[in-house]
Amino acid sequence: MSGTAIGTTQSYDVVVIGAGPVGENVADRTRAAGLSTVIVESELIGGECSYWACEPSKALLRPVLARADARRVPGLREAADRPLDVAEVLAHRDEMTFHWNDGDQVAWLGSVSVDLVRGHARLDGPRRVSVVTPDGDTTLLTARHAVALCTGTTTALPDLPGLDTTRHWTSREATSAAHVPGRLAVVGGGVVAVEMATAWQALGSQVTMLVRGDGLLHRMEPFAGELVTDGLREAGVDVRLGATVMAVKRHGSDDGEVTVTLDDGGDLVVDEILFATGRRPRTTDVGLESVGLTPGDWLAVDDTCQVTAVSGGWLYAVGDVNRRALLTHQGKYQARIAGAVIGARAKGDPVLAHRWSPHTTTADRAAVPQVVFTDPEVASVGLTTSEAERSGRRIEVVDYDLAHVSGAHQYAQGYRGKARILVDADHGTVVGATFVGPGVGELLYSATVAVVSEVPLERLWHAVPAFPTISEVWLRLLETHRG
Repeated sequence: MSGTAIGTTQSYDVVVIGAGPVGENVADRTRAAGLSTVIVESELIGGECSYWACEPSKALLRPVLARADARRVPGLREAADRPLDVAEVLAHRDEMTFHWNDGDQVAWLGSVSVDLVRGHARLDGPRRVSVVTPDGDTTLLTARHAVALCTGTTTALPDLPGLDTTRHWTSREATSAAHVPGRLAVVGGGVVAVEMATAWQALGSQVTMLVRGDGLLHRMEPFAGELVTDGLREAGVDVRLGATVMAVKRHGSDDGEVTVTLDDGGDLVVDEILFATGRRPRTTDVGLESVGLTPGDWLAVDDTCQVTAVSGGWLYAVGDVNRRALLTHQGKYQARIAGAVIGARAKGDPVLAHRWSPHTTTADRAAVPQVVFTDPEVASVGLTTSEAERSGRRIEVVDYDLAHVSGAHQYAQGYRGKARILVDADHGTVVGATFVGPGVGELLYSATVAVVSEVPLERLWHAVPAFPTISEVWLRLLETHRG
């Protein structure tokens, strides 16, 4: 029955709203637990990550970063200096998104026996979901055990004069555009902003970043934003800190120039403008009011992703919509646990439910790994220095210059980067790590294991890094800490 109306009313054990990676994982786990499951989606199966975020953005960035790495390797410099083949890069991006066709994902749902209803879903009271299908019919789904909201987020736009009448880019247009704008303004200084500035500058745009604050990547260690700022400027990006957009106006048709009015009284004229100004929950029109919640709000959950403000224990909010960690891999982590917990609770098996209780969603707060795909790359997990200080822990900050690591010199001539770990002085464990430099994303899993497992530094001394690799920085950090 995938892709077609399933009748006026149909009952399932579990109803999942949203078929992105999070919803797919919830459905996969509840179905594996023996629960009948249906998933509802108004757009493409696979969601934001597959078609407008993670996959297409990294497809745009991979050739950019590979060329940057090649330029630092003797013998490849001259070969890597020529411009990127834009048509080939965009074609590869299109292949990675399956040309925005979700046929394979629909087939996968069928292979795990999860039913699909296409249409716009809204809660219609406890354990009830009303779906308006593309042909205008209404289907009512009832859930015997659980409804999981996995609707994710959308771009949070500022309240600016002219914005409503100016066709602008959000992250979706930035990752799916079919042409390279001559001049691109990027408003914002977070992950989406720096990654898209990196990609489109390398593909031929003249990019101007308009950042209201005094630095980039403000939620990470300050040195990360500083090194990324240096890298962007060296690549030709005009990074303007302390710049606030006051108004925007597109002239003529949808293809006309855009005038951006700034708080200093000056104007910037560009061909396209991207707003990378944060995210808001996609909960405005999902029927929250029918269960006593406020439309448009983030949904507070416990460590099993059960919504705390709704009685009866039937409503779950999984992934970005609960605001615990707005990252695809963390949402999938939550989904695996939520799906298993729903299965255990539905079976009424206290032993099984207890077995899952130690594995509730704690890593989405204490040990969140993230890579920013810029040049230089940024990888971080756990606490930053400011977060550690606010937590009241006694923290020892250990820094090391990655340029002094032999493996880094093998990776790139003239390597520039920095590593930092935060050591809990009372417990002798690593509670945070940040690495900045080419290729540091591959250091992240080892750091995540160290933080999640609370490995004592005395044991980390026996995790011997291979020579010559960038992972030698672990040894250098431990030596620096010991003094």
